[in-house]
Amino acid sequence: MKISMADITNKSIMHREAVAFGKISLKEETIKKIKNKQIKKGDPIQISVIAGINAAKMTSQLMPLCHNIGIEEINITPTIKKTHIELLARVKSSEKTGLEMEALTAVTTALLNIWDITKQYEKNRDGQYPTTAITEIKILKKMKKKIE
Repeated sequence: MKISMADITNKSIMHREAVAFGKISLKEETIKKIKNKQIKKGDPIQISVIAGINAAKMTSQLMPLCHNIGIEEINITPTIKKTHIELLARVKSSEKTGLEMEALTAVTTALLNIWDITKQYEKNRDGQYPTTAITEIKILKKMKKKIE
């Protein structure tokens, strides 16, 4: 079986955008600590946003068949709820191929960083994580339009 990147030689450069979503379920007590800036390692929201932006830029290094894309904008928007945090990652570029993997990498890495920063508050007495879960990772939107 031959392994190769997709050939995008004949594709046109277009304005592209992808939006990914994901959420992490946490204990209510952990959410309160986040809101009150009481997490010992630092603010998990700020850390996760920075990590997600960095991860999007590194996607082609993490996934060998992804094209190296010049990203023009990355926004990660957190929404803190009572028992979970939702993240939206929006990635934009003018390229020959889409940004779905970059958006998914951004949101997933951001969520993993929230878990890492808050894990000491999420463990039960046995050192397990019975309520912590990363779920609903998906692409909400993919757009492309011709450059005028």
